[in-house]
Amino acid sequence: MRHRKDHRKLSRTASHRRALLRNLVTSLFEHERIQTTVIKAKEGRRLAERLITFAKRGDLAARRHVASFVTRPSVTAKLFDTIAPWYAERQGGYTRILRLGRRLGDAGETAYLELVKSAEQKDKERQERLAAEETKGGKREAKRVKAEAEAPAADDKEKGKGKKARKPAPSPAPESPGV
Repeated sequence: MRHRKDHRKLSRTASHRRALLRNLVTSLFEHERIQTTVIKAKEGRRLAERLITFAKRGDLAARRHVASFVTRPSVTAKLFDTIAPWYAERQGGYTRILRLGRRLGDAGETAYLELVKSAEQKDKERQERLAAEETKGGKREAKRVKAEAEAPAADDKEKGKGKKARKPAPSPAPESPGV
């Protein structure tokens, strides 16, 4: 019986387990989606949801509590300024685990651990991504046109410098029949 055994030990010492989960949760808040094993995702989800609940409170004590667990100050700021407002009206269920299948090397079951987003947030991100791709495509097109415009000028300069003309390779002598 597992009475009063609250969490999974993940075959690690307490300090190693704490470091692993801190890094896992910090990466989740930074990237909003991470790939890991199912067991680690389940443990990380518990901590991530607690930290989001603290961030929703938004007071100084909550900020200090979260900062003591999350490893980077920039991620703590993102959690309080960006992520917590997403879930202001939500009473839990901030993350989801999407199972991916087994890993090739050791057959460990892998999954995505990701933050749940509303339909409006997904549409907004999709529009931002498309706009970014268009600007990248526009920059690439401008670079290509500029390169094409400069290419003929570069060829003219090379021709005018008097480079040695390349001689054609001598053709092999025809063989005489049956001498």
